[in-house]
Amino acid sequence: MGSFKLSFPRKRDQDPETSIANPGDFLSVGLHYCYWMKLPLRLILETVALKSAAAVRKILCEAPVESVVRVSGTVISRPPGQENPKMPTGEIEIKVKTAELLNSCKKLPFEVKDFVKKTEALRLQYRYLDLRSFQMQYNLRLRSQMVMKMREYLCNLHGFVDIETPTLFKRTPGGAKEFVIPSREPGKFYCLPQSPQQFKQLLMVGGLDRYFQVARCYRDEGSRPDRQPEFTQIDIEMSFVDQTGIQRLIEGLLQYSWPSDKDPVVVPFPSLTFAEALASYGTDKPDTRFGMKIIDISDVLRNTEVGFLQDALSKPQGTVKAICISEGTKYLKRKDLESIRKFAADHFNQEVLPVFPKASRNWNSPVAQSILEEQRSGLIRLMEIREDDVVLLTAGEHKKACSVLGKLRLECADLLEARGLVLRDPTLFSFLWVVDFPLFLPKEENPGELESAHHPFTAPHPSDIQLLYTEPEKVRSQHYDLVLNGSEIGGGSIRIHDAELQRYILATLLKEDVKLLSHLLQALDFGAPPHGGIALGLDRLICLVTGAPSIRDVIAFPKSFKGHDLMSNAPDSLPPEELKPYHIQVSWPANSEAEKSSLNQPYCPES
Repeated sequence: MGSFKLSFPRKRDQDPETSIANPGDFLSVGLHYCYWMKLPLRLILETVALKSAAAVRKILCEAPVESVVRVSGTVISRPPGQENPKMPTGEIEIKVKTAELLNSCKKLPFEVKDFVKKTEALRLQYRYLDLRSFQMQYNLRLRSQMVMKMREYLCNLHGFVDIETPTLFKRTPGGAKEFVIPSREPGKFYCLPQSPQQFKQLLMVGGLDRYFQVARCYRDEGSRPDRQPEFTQIDIEMSFVDQTGIQRLIEGLLQYSWPSDKDPVVVPFPSLTFAEALASYGTDKPDTRFGMKIIDISDVLRNTEVGFLQDALSKPQGTVKAICISEGTKYLKRKDLESIRKFAADHFNQEVLPVFPKASRNWNSPVAQSILEEQRSGLIRLMEIREDDVVLLTAGEHKKACSVLGKLRLECADLLEARGLVLRDPTLFSFLWVVDFPLFLPKEENPGELESAHHPFTAPHPSDIQLLYTEPEKVRSQHYDLVLNGSEIGGGSIRIHDAELQRYILATLLKEDVKLLSHLLQALDFGAPPHGGIALGLDRLICLVTGAPSIRDVIAFPKSFKGHDLMSNAPDSLPPEELKPYHIQVSWPANSEAEKSSLNQPYCPES
C-alpha cells in the first residue's frame, strides 16, 4: 500500500461530495501530478496482483512533476481518524486499480509554485506554465465569476442587450493614438477602436435602448506600466437616463457581482466634484482610505513677512497650501524630507517647505522658524497639529500647489508604510464618484487651443450651456469617473444628442474635421434620444479586487511593458511579398542595419 497526492485537472469548481466523492464509485480520470491542483486525492495502491501493484507504483513514483497521468480505481472513505477537513476531498481516497502515464513533463524552466520567485519576462515567455500557479488560477477564475454575475445583473435583471460591435473601424478625432490596420485598397486603412463609443451611441439611435458588451479595446500608447495595448472594458449605454441613473446602476452592478469572500460593497458611493477632489487631494482620482488632506492656509499667513509667501499671495490665483503628516518625525528622516523637496523641485518646479510646529526635535529651517514665530497657534489650530507631526507647505497658483501636494501625499504614504505604519488598509475598498469635470482643457502643446477633457461627445452641464459661446474654458461637463482606492476604474458621461451642438463643438471649439464623424452627425439628426453611458476597466477592477501587483496578473496572455508578446515573439516582421497586396513597403531608418539583421537571430526575451 502507498499514498500519493494527485488531482483532477478540470474539477475544481465542482462539489467533490456529489461529483467525485461517492464511496463505491469506480473512477477513471486523467490526473495532473502537480502542486497547483485544488483537489488533491489520496491514492491507495492495493491491487489484487502484486505485479500490477508494482507496475502502478513504478508509474506514479517515476512520473515527473507536472506530468499527466490516468488513474482508475474505486472511491472509498478514509479510515477513521485519517480525515483531513482542510481538503475538499479530505474524507475520501482512491483504491487504485490501474495507472497510465499519458504525457511525461520535461524539465521545467521554473517551479510552478507561488513562493518561487521568477522574473516577469520568464513568466510571460512560459505563460502557459505560469497559468498553473495558484494565484493565476484564482485571479482568472474570479474574473470569470464576476463577469458572469455582471451579465446576469445587466441582461437578466435589467433588460440589457449584449451586442458585439466591429473591431475594424476608422480613425476617430481626439483621444488616444490608434492602431492602424492596412487594407487592400491603396492608401486606405482601418483603425482598431479605442472603445465602442460611436457604435453604442448609434445603437441608441437604432432603438436598442439598453446596450452592454464585454468589449475589447485598443490604444497605441507605448510603454506604460499600468496599461495594455489591448484591454477589456464593461461597456454600457442607456437611453433616457441621467447621471444619477447611471451611478445607481453601476453601484448595483458592483454590489451584485462582488466576490463573496470580500467585505460587501456599501452603496451609495460618496461623491466629490472635480474641484473638491483637486482642492482636498490634489488629484481627480483620490485614494480616500487615508486622510492627510490638503488644507488652504492662505488666511493664516496673509500678513506674513516671509518673502516667497508674500510673492505668491500677491498674485491673483496665489495661495498657500499644506498637508500634515501625522507623527512624521517618528517615521521620516532628514534625507526623506530632502528627497521630498527634490522631487517637488524636479517634477513640478515647486518649492516645498517642511515645518515642525510641535516636534520634540528642532528641525526647522530659519524660514520655517520665522513662519512659526508669526503664526504657530493659528497653524496648529487650523490643521489640528499634534506632537511630532510634520507639515509640508507650498505656495503658488491653486492648481499647481494642489497637484504637487497631492503627489507628495502619496509619496509620504509610501514612505510611512515602508517604515511599518499602515495607512491604506489592503482589505478596504473605498469607492468614490468624481463629477463636474471641465468640458475642455487647454492643449499642452498650444494652450490657446482647447481639447476635450473626456471625449468630444460629452454633453455640457445644463447650467453652463451659454458659456459655450462666450467662455468655453469655464464650461463644466456631464462627465463622471468612478475611483477605487486611488485608481480610476470607470468613466462615462451623458452624451450630446443634438447634431447642431455636436457640430459646433467639433468644428468651432475643437477645430476637428467633422467629415470624419459625418455618419454620427447624420444619425443624430434622425431623432436621437437623450442617452448616456459608462465603461468600467475590467482589468484594473480585477487587479484591485485580487490585490495583484499588475494588471498583467489578471490577464491570461498579456503583453510586456514594451507591448511585446514574449511567448510568441509578436509583433513580428513580414516578408515583402506578404506586404505587397496591402501596398506597403517598409522604409528602414539609416541606423537600423543592426535591427534588420536581428530579425534573423534567435529570439531573446526582454528582461
